[in-house]
Amino acid sequence: MATEADILKALEGLYGPGGAPLAGAVSGVNLSGAKAFVSLAGDPTQTQAWEAARVAAERAIKAAPGIEQAIVTLTAERASRPEASPPRAQAQAHAHAHAPGPGAPPPQQKAGIPALEKIRFIIAVASGKGGVGKSTTSANLALGLAAQGWRVGLLDADVYGPSMPRLFGLNGKPKVEGGKLAPLEAYGLKIMSMGFLVDENVPMVWRGPMVSQAISQMLGEVAWGELDALVIDMPPGTGDVQLTIAQQVPLAGAVIVSTPQDLALIDARRAVAMFQKVEAPILGVIENMSYFLCPHCGGRSEIFAHGGARHDAEEMGVPFLGEAPLDIKIRQTSDAGSPVVGAEPDSPQAAVYLNLAAKVKTLLETQKQRAAPKIVVG
Repeated sequence: MATEADILKALEGLYGPGGAPLAGAVSGVNLSGAKAFVSLAGDPTQTQAWEAARVAAERAIKAAPGIEQAIVTLTAERASRPEASPPRAQAQAHAHAHAPGPGAPPPQQKAGIPALEKIRFIIAVASGKGGVGKSTTSANLALGLAAQGWRVGLLDADVYGPSMPRLFGLNGKPKVEGGKLAPLEAYGLKIMSMGFLVDENVPMVWRGPMVSQAISQMLGEVAWGELDALVIDMPPGTGDVQLTIAQQVPLAGAVIVSTPQDLALIDARRAVAMFQKVEAPILGVIENMSYFLCPHCGGRSEIFAHGGARHDAEEMGVPFLGEAPLDIKIRQTSDAGSPVVGAEPDSPQAAVYLNLAAKVKTLLETQKQRAAPKIVVG
């Protein structure tokens, strides 16, 4: 069986841009039987030169004894100085070893992604902007679906700001089993996040295409198994990741999360329009932080106004799923790594998400299944 030393030996005589030995740019090596995942840390301003180095490295490693398949990827890090190799922290090695390379084949439809073939429904939870509580909603919605008896997975697609490790109190590293990453588990959910692969203090300085490739890897190189639903916690906005997922996955529907004030609603309307453009069904809109109930006096305050999301949903002709409060228990349980539906399923706060999940489940089971994605440009 090949070792990391064999991989580095295979790179002897190869040089990266600037003439530095290519072995010194290796930032991660992960071996799974005869399959080698290797990452190279290169200067993102020299993409073309590093791509040539990547191809040469992949060819050399594949020719090494004991290696049948080699996947070499580039990371968007500054190239290391010739006299010092880049850090080889375990978290970075795992992350880069499983990020797809620029030369990866184009994404396929759902039928061509074995890891997704046994998933009944794939749901995107999205928002037009950050700070509206989308990740908390995603976590509790996934737990709510599991409480209905479903087998549920949760993919944290926010590469730049992954939240699921903190929300679920998970800090382990995924294992490689049969050439695929095994998701971590909490409260019966199968969970995958870039946050499991990179330390939370390490910034992700990747360009858009690299982020899209990482998402492709987490969709196709994770052993999701048989699931009734995969909930995807989308990053905020309407950019590369959203389009990557829309192109690769026949989404069963999208749930849009917004707060009631006008600034958030403007971006929520953009999110609805984006999913409509790629012909993904809109399951509905959730108004998060809709109101605040004082834990001391019980008084209700509508801090961010109220009812804006319902009004916009009606105007856009999409379902309004309901309201979620701004509540200290929801915040406390989330910060403690135990989302409220998992930690206190009988609480009134959990009942809000259980009700939302029941509505989503009913919509999924009664709507017509979506055909393969069709991207409309223009």
